[in-house]
Formats: sequence, structure tokens, C-alpha cells
Amino acid sequence: MTETETNTYDVVVLGAGPVGENVADRTRAAGLTTAVVESELVGGECSYWACMPSKALLRPVIARADARRVPGLRQSVQGPLDASAVLAHRDYYTSNWKDDGQVGWLDSIGADLYRGHGRLTGPREVTVTGPDGGERVLTARHAVAVCTGSRAALPGLPGLDTVKPWTSREATSSKSVPGRLIVVGGGVVATEMATVWQALGSQVTLLVRGKGLLPRMEPFAGELIAEALTEAGADVRTGTSVESVTRENGTVIAVTDKGDRIEADEILFATGRAPRTDDIGLESIGLDPGSWLPVDDSLRVTGHDWLYAVGDVNHRALLTHQGKYQARIAGAAIAARATGETLLGEPWGAHAATADHAAVPQVVFTDPEAAAVGLSLAEAEQAGHRVKAVDVDLSTVSGAGLYADGYQGRARMVVDVEEEILRGVTLVGPGVGELIHSATIAVAGRVPISRLWHAVPSYPTISEVWLRLLEAYRDA
Repeated sequence: MTETETNTYDVVVLGAGPVGENVADRTRAAGLTTAVVESELVGGECSYWACMPSKALLRPVIARADARRVPGLRQSVQGPLDASAVLAHRDYYTSNWKDDGQVGWLDSIGADLYRGHGRLTGPREVTVTGPDGGERVLTARHAVAVCTGSRAALPGLPGLDTVKPWTSREATSSKSVPGRLIVVGGGVVATEMATVWQALGSQVTLLVRGKGLLPRMEPFAGELIAEALTEAGADVRTGTSVESVTRENGTVIAVTDKGDRIEADEILFATGRAPRTDDIGLESIGLDPGSWLPVDDSLRVTGHDWLYAVGDVNHRALLTHQGKYQARIAGAAIAARATGETLLGEPWGAHAATADHAAVPQVVFTDPEAAAVGLSLAEAEQAGHRVKAVDVDLSTVSGAGLYADGYQGRARMVVDVEEEILRGVTLVGPGVGELIHSATIAVAGRVPISRLWHAVPSYPTISEVWLRLLEAYRDA
């Protein structure tokens, strides 16, 4: 009988995506011994099936769209995209789905990597079943951090598994362009992937159950993107649900609640996310398998002083950059508690992920781009803030006209009229993804309107929208 190997560390991190990597980086920087457990590729969803491949696919699409709006250049870029070159570009940015570089980085910070499936088997204990079936028990002196992320959630349609639908993973890693593609959903994955595959040559039909696209943003964001997708040739249908899906002789057949029968080569379901916590041993510590893990602002799981849940698994903000932010906070909090330092847990303190509540930024890399930070007007009102929304047509800004002929876009600033600070900002238009960090600083920093007048935007840039927004608020 083989004896199970046991190793003890200060910290054990379950999951080696960008969130787990950042927790490990912070705990190692604090001098804590750290083990990282990963069942797939080091680098996680973002590196291989989400952020990096999707943006690599989208970049040529957006660059061509921008070029077509520039005099003297538009005639040179009227042809189709080279799909093979775009897919090869995507493969390069996923390192061809090999994780050697990321493994080397973990090694460089002194974290120990354990490949295999990790499960909690008791307080401060993780048992790893390796690829060879062997087991190793890792015990943590101070903390276990669950950073296992999320997976695509599929609807409960009968026989869906036999159809072999695409999820976000297949949509970002496909080796070929489907002739016809049905996209089910109206969120970020749905709109970005509809943008990509329509531009690469697919005939895309977008089926949206709700009233419009991007329901978590200001309504005008989804409206402008829906208009652009329709103009590009996509068939966008809102208020439409899928009742059944079958595959016959290789063809996908979707029937909607309106009785429409739609045929395609592939169907992508982009209908939400579920936590990857169903098989990590939560039952061994009194938690429900498959559940989201509630945490405090230091990312510590409720009722467990040694357990942290960082990134998607806590359901606070399912975004890679926000998960990495949480990881930096969690790593610092773990280190502070381990060394007996004072925990700085007040809002905006070193050990509190306050931005999760008040200043979450996001960019949707469609054409046009949509970018937002903080609260929408509806969210601010629901939270009980006295607010006023100020809107500006981005085409009135000189820099926008120089950026592209016929520039179309819109900006909104949600102002707390009692505190005279910004609660949220939304921008829609070509190139606005690079503008959102200025808004993030204003929202996270609670910069007073009176001080924002002294932040002078350079002329002639699209950033002059800030001046137009302040003027509109002054004159309202």
C-alpha cells in the first residue's frame, strides 16, 4: 500500500488562473510558502479560452472597422479579413494552448505547482489527485484560497448535450469559421463573439431573450451595438427564447418561442456562468458543492477564518481584472493576518476590495466599443443616491471627428448631486476602451466635480468629452 505524501505550506491556492497566480505572487512576496494546484493549464480561462483569444480575434475586426472610417485608407481595406491569419494570431496569443511560460513564471516567484484535481478534505487541507492517480495532501498553516473560477452555464433544454453546442471556450478556440452561427444570449460574450464571427464570414443570428443587448449597462450601449451588428449583416432578434435545439445530419436546428425555425452549422450558448465549485470538496467543511462562496471585503469566506474565495467564485464581479484586484487584496490580507499586522479593512483600505461595490470597470470590445465604470443611472437610483445623468453626443468632440468620419457614440456621467462626485460613467463609440481608466480614477477616487474642472483634457483628443460632460452638468 502506497503511503500518501503530505506537504505543509503557509498558503495553498486552488486554481492557477490569473487570480490564483496573483494570490500566490502576493503571498510569496510577503515571504509565505505557497503551493498552487491546477487541473488544466496554468494561466486559466483568461489566457486560453476568454480574454486573450477573444481580444486577439477582435483586434483585426476593430482595426479594419476603424480604417474604413479614415479618408485615404478606407478604399484599401474593403476586402474580407484573412480568416486563417486571424485564427493564427489568436493561436499565438494563447501560446498554442501550452502553459510552459506561465509555469516558468510560477517557478520564478518560488511557488510550488501541483498538477491534478484538488479537493478540500478538511479544514486547511487539500488533497490533490495527480494525472497518474496518485494522491498528495497539502496542509495550510494560514490559508486556503479557492480560485477555481467559473464555467459556462447551459440551459436545461432536453437533448442539448447531443447537439454539442459551443460555449465561450469553443467560440474562442474554433479552428474554422462556421458558415452559419446562432448565438444565444445578449451579454458580453454573445455580442463580442457575434462581432467576431460575422466579420470573419459567418452569417450570425443573435437570439436575445431580453429587450436588448448588454442589459447591465446603460440602455443606449446595447442599442448602438445592436444597430452596428445589424448593419454588419447579423440578424439580431430581441425578446426571443429558444424552445428546442436538435442537430440533424450536421445541421443545428433551433426553434424559438415564436415558432421560428433557424438552421445553422453551430450554435453558441452565452447564457451566463456557474461557479466551478461542484467538485472541490466543499461538503467536507460544511459548504454546498456547486455554490457561489460569500466573502467579506478581505475575500475571506463567511464562517471560515482560514478560507478565502477570490475571483469569479465569490460572484462579486466576474471579470479577470477585478479578480486580479481581489487577489492582490486577499494576498495582502492573508499575509497581514499570518504575521500579526493590523488589518486595514476600512473602505478603500489596503485589505478591503471596496472597488467591487463602487468602481468596477468593464470594456466590451465590439464595434463600437462600450465601456463603463461604477453605477448606471438605474443602479444609482436603486441604491438610494440622489443623482443626475448628463449625456453628451461623442460626435460633437473634435477628437472623435478626427478619429473617424461619421463617428457615432455617446457618453453618460452619473453625478451624485449631494456629494458632487461621480457614481458612474458609460462611454460608447470607437476607441472608448482606452478612455475608461480616466473615468475609473474619477469614480474610485471620489474626485469632486470642482476638481475635475482642473483635469484639463488635451486638445484635440476624444478625452475632451470630459469637458463637454462637465459643461453639460453645469448648464443642466
